[in-house]
Amino acid sequence: MPRSIWSGAISFGLVTVPVNVVSATESHSIQFHQYHLEDMGRVRVRKFCEVEDREVSTAEIGKGFQWTKDQVIPISDEELRDLPLPTAKAIEIDAFVPMEDIDPIRIGDGYYLQAGGTVAAKPYKLLVQALRRSSKVAVAKYAWSGRERLGLLRVHEDALVLHAMHWDDEIRDPSELLPPPVEVSDEEIEGALALMETMSREDLEGEEFQDTYTEALARIIEAKREDRPLPEAPEPQEPAKVLDLMSALQESVAKAKASRGEDEGEADVHEMPAPKSKKKAAAKKAPAKKTTAAKKTTTAKKTGARRPRSA
Repeated sequence: MPRSIWSGAISFGLVTVPVNVVSATESHSIQFHQYHLEDMGRVRVRKFCEVEDREVSTAEIGKGFQWTKDQVIPISDEELRDLPLPTAKAIEIDAFVPMEDIDPIRIGDGYYLQAGGTVAAKPYKLLVQALRRSSKVAVAKYAWSGRERLGLLRVHEDALVLHAMHWDDEIRDPSELLPPPVEVSDEEIEGALALMETMSREDLEGEEFQDTYTEALARIIEAKREDRPLPEAPEPQEPAKVLDLMSALQESVAKAKASRGEDEGEADVHEMPAPKSKKKAAAKKAPAKKTTAAKKTTTAKKTGARRPRSA
């Protein structure tokens, strides 16, 4: 069981839910240390005081804000802990909103909220069921380590999860990163939708969603430990230059279908006929009487025509 990071209470209206915060994720990445290549001696980071030019211990180190070049305002952990914030020991819910109204770019790491004792069991379950039935999430404020934060509360299975959120002014404007203006045709959009449909799935299970980097790194470490040749790296493939977007989409749909064992025939992405010119349309203004046979022929042609299918 992971250790508790923070303890307090969720507060909405007059209802309070005592909770403990624990990390919802864990890292399985391979960790490295730094070594001196000449003799493989361990390289460690040591903290030195610039004034006394000596190494200092953790007990001698504190926080401070540099007011000017020559003036530092010391701030102790106790002062940060005792900041006059109403959210210092509470997760204050301010609103309930639909999840789709929150831009995912604002959502950060997630933490499980554990009910703080028997007294918290009923209000905890009440909040879980209310959130689930409303299909909404809660937006709240809380304070950790002397900093007030914005958070999002949602339900994962039967547990409450708190996600850290970025404040609105912390999100950078992406406008300067956008490509130059270009036109995208309806046919190209339909082709992209067809490709998305062939790649759609209901879960993220499978070997394509496994951490191959960590596995490859483990194989290298094992090979070096046993003094064996290192695994050969695959030849990197240069990304192909897309000259004809429609052809690339059609080929991608066909490949995606083939990988799923579906028919490798013609992909369901088709070019629309070019619009008729105004001159040709004007030349055909005079209506002609159609015979019954002509009507049947026209109907048969329409029935047999192949239309592009949207994904």
